This record gives sequence, C-alpha cells and structure tokens, in this order.
Amino acid sequence: MGENFEEQNKLPELKLDARQAQGFLSFFKTLPHDPRAVRFFDRRDYYTAHGENATFIAKTYYRTTTSLRQLGSGSDALSSVSVSRNMFETISRDLLLERTDHTLELYEGSGSNWRLVKSGTPGNLSSFEDVLFANNEMQDSPVVVALSPNFRENGCTIGLGYIDLTKRVLGLAEFLDDSHFTNLESALVALGCKECLLPIESGKSSDNRNLHDALSRCGVMLTERKKTEFKARDLEEDLGRLVKGSKEVVRDLVSTFEFAPGALGALLSYAELLADESNYENYIICRYNLDSYMRLDSAAMRALNVLESKTDANKNFSLFGLMNRTCTAGMGKRLLHMWLKQPLLDVDEINSRLDLVQAFVEDTALRQDLRQHLKRISDVERLVHNLDKKRAGLQHIVKLYQSCIRLPYIKSALAGYEGQFSKLIKDRYLDPLELWTDDEHLNKFIALVETSVDLDQLENGEYMISPSYDTTLSALKEEQESLEHQIHNLHKQTANDLDLALDKALKLDKGSQFGHVFRITKKEEPKIRKKLTTQFIVLETRKDGVRFTNTRLKKLGDQYQRKLEEYKSCQKELVDRVVRTTATFSEVFGSLAGMLSELDVLLSFADLACSCPTPYTRPDILPSDEGDIVLEGSRHPCVEAQEWVNFIPNDCKLVRGKSWFQIITGPNMGGKSTFIRQVGVNVLMAQVGSFVPCVKASISVRDCIFARVGAGDCQLRGVSTFMQEMLETASILKGATDKSLIIIDELGRGTSTYDGFGLAWAICEHLVEVIKAPTLFATHFHELTALAHEIPDHGPHKKQTVGVANYHVSAHIDSSSHKLTMLYKVEPGVCDQSFGIHVAEFANFPASVVALAREKAAELEDFSPAAIIPNNSQEEVGSKRKRESDPDEISRGAARAHQFLKEFSDLPLDKMDFKEALQQVKELKDGLQKDALNCQWLQQFF
Repeated sequence: MGENFEEQNKLPELKLDARQAQGFLSFFKTLPHDPRAVRFFDRRDYYTAHGENATFIAKTYYRTTTSLRQLGSGSDALSSVSVSRNMFETISRDLLLERTDHTLELYEGSGSNWRLVKSGTPGNLSSFEDVLFANNEMQDSPVVVALSPNFRENGCTIGLGYIDLTKRVLGLAEFLDDSHFTNLESALVALGCKECLLPIESGKSSDNRNLHDALSRCGVMLTERKKTEFKARDLEEDLGRLVKGSKEVVRDLVSTFEFAPGALGALLSYAELLADESNYENYIICRYNLDSYMRLDSAAMRALNVLESKTDANKNFSLFGLMNRTCTAGMGKRLLHMWLKQPLLDVDEINSRLDLVQAFVEDTALRQDLRQHLKRISDVERLVHNLDKKRAGLQHIVKLYQSCIRLPYIKSALAGYEGQFSKLIKDRYLDPLELWTDDEHLNKFIALVETSVDLDQLENGEYMISPSYDTTLSALKEEQESLEHQIHNLHKQTANDLDLALDKALKLDKGSQFGHVFRITKKEEPKIRKKLTTQFIVLETRKDGVRFTNTRLKKLGDQYQRKLEEYKSCQKELVDRVVRTTATFSEVFGSLAGMLSELDVLLSFADLACSCPTPYTRPDILPSDEGDIVLEGSRHPCVEAQEWVNFIPNDCKLVRGKSWFQIITGPNMGGKSTFIRQVGVNVLMAQVGSFVPCVKASISVRDCIFARVGAGDCQLRGVSTFMQEMLETASILKGATDKSLIIIDELGRGTSTYDGFGLAWAICEHLVEVIKAPTLFATHFHELTALAHEIPDHGPHKKQTVGVANYHVSAHIDSSSHKLTMLYKVEPGVCDQSFGIHVAEFANFPASVVALAREKAAELEDFSPAAIIPNNSQEEVGSKRKRESDPDEISRGAARAHQFLKEFSDLPLDKMDFKEALQQVKELKDGLQKDALNCQWLQQFF
C-alpha cells in the first residue's frame, strides 16, 4: 500500500463549476449520518470523498491534510479529497479486507442527483469484488454471522446463523456458552467471521459488554439490527428458494433449532439474498458443530502466530506465511487459511492427509510434476462464482478451458505413482478425475470451447467467438471482409487517380468520428488541391494532415460500420449462449476446485517438509484418551525459518502421570516462551495434516489449544494488562477439558508478588487436580516448583497432585567476565533465579543502576553479588545461587510445610476440647520436626 501513498503528489484535480458544486452540497446534506460509512462519489475519471471521510482519507492514506480541498465557501464549505482509480482500489482493499471498522459506499450521478450503486462491508464484499480482486488474488472468503443470544442465570444459549457469500454456504448452530463466550469465540475463529449482526440491546448491559468484548478480540465488525429482524417467520419458504435439493431436508434441519433460525432470518434480510435470482437453488445449508474441529480462540491464534499480521517482518513470521507454498491462483491459499482455523480431531482423517503428504514427500518427481501443472490452474472457485452470479464473460470461460486442458497431465502424473498409498490416491483423485473428464462432463465443455471460441486470437489478447461456430456470424464476417476488400481496392484506385504512393502519401484511416477516410500530409495537399475540391469532400485539416472522403468511400464505410455492429451484436448473443451452457457445468467445476485446492495444499505441506534445512517428520497420531505428547528434537517452524537464527532443538515429553503438567523456569530471554509456543504449533500442524519440525513426534489429539502468552493493554475497552491476563485465564479455567492443551506464560506478573503468586499457585493446582489437561506453565515464581514435590494423600478430603514435573532453560555465567550465556536447552530440574539483572546488563544499563539493583536484590533475597558468581564457570543454572539449601531441598521443604499448614487448617478445632486440640497439634509438629532432620531448609523454623 505504501507505494500508492506517493499518489498524493499527483492528485486528480477536483473540477466542479459553481452550479455543480452547489447541487452536490445540497445532496450531501441529505445523507444520513453514519460514522462507520466511508462514501465515495464516482466522477468518471476519478473519485471524491467529502466531510469527515475526506479528512480520514487524507490522514490515513495520504498522510497529510494538504491533499484536502474546499468545496463551496463560507459556512457551507465542505472538505473534499480526490482519489485516482488506482488509489480507490488500494483504499477499498484496506477498508474491506484489512480493517473491520468501516463500511464502504459508492455513489454515481451528477449535480444534485446521486444514487447509491454499491455498498460493502468486511463480511459482504460481493458488490466490490470487481475492484478488490481485479489485480489481486482472493486469499480468504469472509463470513457474516448473526447471533441470537438468550441470556439465562447460569450462562447463555447462543443461536448462530452464518453465510459464506463466496462459497454460497448457509449454516446454523446452537450451543450453551459461559460468561466469557469461550465457545462463541472459537466458532468465530473457525468460521473466519469478519462481521456479526446482533439484535440491538440484547440482554443485560454486563452480558452485552462481555459479548462485545468477545467480538472485539476476534477482530469482528459489529452491526446492530432491530430485534424484529431476528424472526424465523417465512424462513423455511425463503430457504426453499435459495437451497438446492429437497425442501423437507431444510425443514427438518431448521426445526431442530430454537434460536438459530431467527439469526439466519436476519442474515437473509441483511444480505438481500432473495433480491438476486442468481442465488436461487444455488446455496447449500449445513449444521455447524463446535466439536467438528479443534477449538482455537483469538488468544491462541495470536500466541501461535497462526495467521498473517501487518506487523510481520517477513512472510515466515506467521504459520500461514511459512506453510503457504500453494501454486493455484488463490484457491489453495483460501483452503490453507480455512484448514489452519479448523484443525481436525478425527484420527483417520488426519492420517489420511498425512498419508498423502508422505506420498508426495517420498516421490520428488511426482511432487514437482504436479506443482508445475498446478501453476497453470486458474482460480476455478472464483470463476464458477462469477458464472453463478452471471458476471462471467468469454475471458472467464477461456480460463476455465485452460485449466481443464491441464487435467490429463495431472491425471497422468498421479496414475504413474506406484507407492504404498496408490489406492488412496486412486480413490481420492484419479477416480473423480476420470468421472469429471469423460465425454458427458468436462470433455464436453472442452469441445464446446474449442468449437465456439477463436483460440487463435488469444495471442492478441482478444476473446471472440469463432465465425465458423454460427452460420449467421460466418455470413456477417464474410460480408465484413468483402466490404474491407472493396474499401482497400478503392484506396488503391484513388492513389492511382491522384498519382500518390499507396500508404506512404495516401493513407487510409479508420476513426470513431468519421469512419473510413483518406489522409494526406499538408505537404502533399497543394499537388492535388484542384482534384480535392472538385472530386472529394474535405472533412478536416490538422497538423497531421488533411482528411477527406468521397461518396463511394462514405457509402462503403457506412455499410461496413452497420455490418460491424451486427457482427458485435451476434457475437454478444453467442457469448451469452456459451456462458449459459458453461454454467450447466458449475457443479463439476465446484467439485474440481475443491479437489485441486486440496491437492495444492497437501503438495505445499510436502514441499515445506522437504525444503527446510532440517527436514520435517511425520507425527504418530493417537486418540485423545490414549498416549502422550512426545516431541523429540522439536523446533519452532517460524523461528528456525528466520535467516539470523541457528535454532537449538528441544525435547518435550508430556507423559500422563509423570510430566503431564510441566513447570518451566529459567532466565529471561532463555527461550521459555519459544519452547512452549513451539509445542502448541507442532500439535496444531500435526492436526492440520502436516509433517512437523521434529526428529520424532507422537501426539495424542487435542480438542482445543488454550494459550495465555503475553498480554497488551486494551485501554479502549477499559481493560488493563493484568485484567486481560485474568480474562484469558478465566476462559481457560471454564473452557478447558482433560483433552485440551494449555500453554501459560508468566501468569500473575501484573500485580503484587504475593497476590500474583497466590493466583498462580491456585490456578496451577486447579489445572492439575480438576482439569487434568497437559500443560506447559512457564514462570518466574520459582516457589511454584514445589508443586512437583507435593506428597499425594489419599485421605477422604485430600487432593492428589500427580504428573507434575519441573524443567528449566539452561544458562551459565562466566566466572571472570561475569557474563551470562544462554544455552537455550530445556532440561529437567529447577532453576531458582531469573537473571533479570544480567539481562539488564545485556541491554546496556548504566553500571551504577546495575550495581544498585544488585544491592537492593541482595537486601531483599539475602544474597550478595559475589555469592551469585560461582567459582566454577561451567556450573549449571540450577546451582548458581549459593544458598544454604539447594533448590530441590527448598521445593521439598516448601511442599512439606504446605502439607503441614493444610493438615492444621483441616483440624475441626471447634469440635475438640482444648487438651485434644493441643495433642493433635503436637503430633503434627513432631511429624514436621522429624522430617526436618533430613531438610536443612525446614530446620530454620525450629
């Protein structure tokens, strides 16, 4: 977009006379105020925007207000900005594809008579598709959602309807949700929702605020509509007209929902589907099931960098950018986008994708051959969309034809595969291709195009019907050629009569003003002036010469023009006929697009797996209630793809009952965040059907990935960093199950140390004992490591903590230079310090500030700078801080002390007499004192 900002230096000139300006100003005042609408006015050669819109465009896109002009004068003056056609395309793409805070309107007219001809929103691009995708591929197909929330005491029932206008899909869903709208958020992410309709003021203000916050987190534009629009009245009848297939099926599906039909009814009205007859019997309807795919909320999508962001330094910063090696024009990208938002849960489906990827990884020749053929495939899905919307021309038909003639090559390449997955490739690709390319389907279409289209003219960029296709067209073409021949002979005869050289002195021109005319230079004119005035009609004299004609040329020229118009009209009728015939193949093309885009994405996965410096490996996939998550030599795919990184692999073994919950400590910048993120990314990639950046991987399928990794302030919503952290954590506590994967980084750091530690401990204990999901918990609260040493107690009121393990990222300090070196290796055990002061040294803090920091830290934690530096520079992190007790001993001691306090608090003192109470306390104390004999840290309390 940056290049287009330079257009501020060549702004189109705003050319309106006083009368036009006054008429426009009077019209502009009648427009309703809509703070979200950006309105453009088409002035034929350029566009204009006015008022607040003009200021917004000047500041946002031209980055200067010097581009503003005033229309009118005095109090009626209106700020205006003119925009070239190229810049209009740039602004439209940004408003509708990148942002979700504006709608776009386009008006045509003049004076005081203007009418709205196009309106678009981030969820409904259909009016502006010709502008948005004229020179760019469509990377994602946006979805509009409508919600009908029904608030109750213990939560909320959400009725959801959605429309994908590109793929012509309608959907319904209904589910219970908590106060944080965890399920709704994952549904919006999976569907790729860009815009959401809500009834005005549905429910209590606090409920509404939470709902609006969920939409905001997902980057969804909120559009409020009247409650009366959320009605299911006439819905079955309307769907009967839109949906292909049996009306009984539609009726049965709709009748299973209580609130969703009202939401879908509001959507049909908003998108005005029934107003366009090309939509009739072209939509499919389905039930959207939350449990069909792995659930990902907006926090997880951000934490794992799944989709591209404007702030990405390069394409490999996001998982989509890294994995997108697709070859087709747009289709593959859109499918990859969808797959990354909808990872699979079914083990067989995942393995089926992995089988195909493995086939393409192992057969390099097949992979490269298929990718070469796919590069010649157009965006079949979009072409079919244009066919269905009756927007297609001969150019679109030819693109479909050019894609179809590549199919035999694709079929031949696939048929040559003889590996272990040949049956899968035959069932999935070869058999459907065989069916679609027979004489009743695409071969019939190919024959139609080869018969009807003049393919020889394509090299000249002309898309025309071949004259031989139709007798009337052929006759008109012959008459045209005959007239051209007569005109050429007349040109020759006239040159002889005037004694002028053919084409050099006497030229034959053809223009829109006079048709066929003769032209001579002004230098030649005196030689034939006498004949010119007596035998010819002079039309005009200009710098480039004199144009003239005679009755014979005028008659032939007029006849030629009439035949040309007839020929064009006949061409148009025949093009319409060919387009209508092609539209009957829409269903086959739709299926073909689905198959080719799937093949494209799987080949993209295979290409990525093979082309990395360290190849990816196929993961073993296990059902969610079996096996563990074991990643040997795992890497973060996006980080290792950066040029400046030499990535150090790490193992992650989340083993049930042993290390299902891992507490990871270690220095700042030591690699904790990267490690826990890479585990989430590896699991997501595996469930999408891709190989993973590991030496070996075994993954128990996860139904959801929850991530609480870093939080930015959201002051616009009145949410602080810490509040945002707590909201995300609350979503985890309410939404996670034992089949989820939880990733938490630096929890509880945004408040006081004691409050933060208390919350972190309580959350950890809840995750371990109640949710029991595999968890990676990175923290600087080293005291949390005591969780791993809590002694299980099987008493009736005791909780059991199992499967907790401590890991740390290693580092060492050089004894002579006192410099900290990060090793980026994750190893078992505890690290009891964070080396924050050393990191401050890395950041070149002034020496006096570092010295004071050491002094204050020493006062607080009772250690001195000298004690930090071990004599042996090779000592590992876990033993760096010279205290009387080592970290493992502190952890065991703290766990025993925690047990003592718990047992004391559980004593029913109100039901005991004084003597009995003293006896019980003495027994507890004696037990603790006895255990303290083996623990130096506990002895300090006696």
